[in-house]
Amino acid sequence: MERREFIKACAVTCMGASVPVFAQGAAAPHTYGRTKLIDVAGNPVKARALPANRNFIFHYPYASTPCFLVNLGHAARPATTLKTADARSYDWPGGSGPAQSIVAYSAICAHKLTYPTRDISFIAYRGEATATSKFKQVIHCCSEHSQYDAGSGARVLAGPAPQPLAAILLEYEPASDEIYAVGTLGGEMFNDFFRKFEFKLAMEHGDRVRSAVGSETVVRELEQYCRQQVKC
Repeated sequence: MERREFIKACAVTCMGASVPVFAQGAAAPHTYGRTKLIDVAGNPVKARALPANRNFIFHYPYASTPCFLVNLGHAARPATTLKTADARSYDWPGGSGPAQSIVAYSAICAHKLTYPTRDISFIAYRGEATATSKFKQVIHCCSEHSQYDAGSGARVLAGPAPQPLAAILLEYEPASDEIYAVGTLGGEMFNDFFRKFEFKLAMEHGDRVRSAVGSETVVRELEQYCRQQVKC
């Protein structure tokens, strides 16, 4: 899943390893443009320099659809038999980067589509357990307390969410240590998101709400992106 030509993933064998073939009725990957992750200065994000257990945010595959980027600090092993809300199964390929520790997910909660805005975020990654949650390394939505396991394909651990967060599929370039977003896997909720927040998104992104992000997308710490984070 970290090789180029990801679009062939359902039909080829790569480097001697069998690439997953998606059965009829399964949730197959959605391929989008290959987008390089860059920092606010325009430099490529380097996988080996990405701090562990910090909240990073970028937009993909559309200019208005936010995603979380997290270095867990340890390998994230593949997760099997995840299911979308409409009961389509899929297998998450695991982490990316030199230590398979880097993961990315849609930052749109699968319950009521809560997402980080420039003003406030009710959803965020948490590296440690808290007084209100026994789980660590989770993406926690404070709107209704849905919690997703960041190290296991964003599997739902608690709360009313009907499915995992959609995974953002990453491609890692060992020679340059660069990271690219190449597609999604799981239950996308982009159309519902656009319908529900159309006016609000237009206020923030103008006429680019449904525009593809292009060849590069900026990665920021969540604290730099939004003015306030709700703690729960």
